[in-house]
Amino acid sequence: MTVALDLQGVACTFTAKHDPGQRYTAVKDVSLTVGAGEFVSVVGPTGCGKSTLLNVGAGLLAPSTGTVKVFGQPLRGINQRAGYMFQAESLMPWRTALGNVMAGLEFRRVPTTQAQAQSQDWLRRVGLGAFGDRYPHQMSGGMRKRVSLAQTLVMDPDIILMDEPFSALDIQTRQLMENELLALWAAKRKAVLFITHDLDEAIAMSDRVVVMSAGPGSHPIGDFVIDIERPRDVAEVKMTPRFIELHQAIWAVLREEVLKGYQQQLQAA
Repeated sequence: MTVALDLQGVACTFTAKHDPGQRYTAVKDVSLTVGAGEFVSVVGPTGCGKSTLLNVGAGLLAPSTGTVKVFGQPLRGINQRAGYMFQAESLMPWRTALGNVMAGLEFRRVPTTQAQAQSQDWLRRVGLGAFGDRYPHQMSGGMRKRVSLAQTLVMDPDIILMDEPFSALDIQTRQLMENELLALWAAKRKAVLFITHDLDEAIAMSDRVVVMSAGPGSHPIGDFVIDIERPRDVAEVKMTPRFIELHQAIWAVLREEVLKGYQQQLQAA
C-alpha cells in the first residue's frame, strides 16, 4: 500500500504559557502512517496531543524532532495535498452555503462558473442541493457540518484530516453524518486521519485505530486493525460480536490512560 502520510519519530515541545522558562512536550516518539485510501482514527485521553499530530500532518506545526512525509516526499510548509475539517465552526457567517463551499476554489483562482458548478455538486452530494442560498445562522448544526464537509471535499484532497468533526452534534445527527462520510469516502477512497474521543465512532468508521497514551510526552501504545466488513452502518455495526470484541480489546489498553489523563486534569485544577 502506498503511504500517504508518514510521521516518524515525531516530538513536539512547547514553551509553557504560564512560565516561559519551562518546556512542555506534548507528544514524543510518534511513528504513525496512513496509507492511500486508508481510514485511520486516533483515540486517547483529553490532552494527549491528538490535535497536535493533526496539525503536524497539515503542515501547520513543524515537529521539534522527527520527520513528516507526504506520499514519500518530505513535508515543507503547508500540506497542499491535505484538506482539514475542524472541530469548531469554520464557516464564514457573511457567506451563503454555496459561497462557503466555493471559498477554497476561489482562493485557488478557479474560474467562478467552474467553482460554482463544483460547489453546487458537492452540496448536492451532502444532501444540501436546495440550500445553497442559506446563511450559516439559517441552518441547523448538522447542516452546517455538511457544508463544512463539502467545503473540505470540494478541493479533492488526497488526504483528509478531521478533528472531532461531529462531536458537537446530537447522537442521531451524528450517526447520519458518520454514515454520509463513510459513503463519500468509499466513493473515492482518500486517506483519512480522524481524531475522536469516541471509541465507538473510531471502531465503526475505521480500518485502523491508534491509541495514544496520556500526556505529557504522549505516544502510540496500540494499533488495532478493524477487520469488520464494509460497507458499515455505524449504528448497526455496534451490535455485532466482532465490534464488541474489538471494543473490549481497545478499551483494555485505553482505560488506564483515560484514568491517568483525568487525574492529571484534577491536579491541574
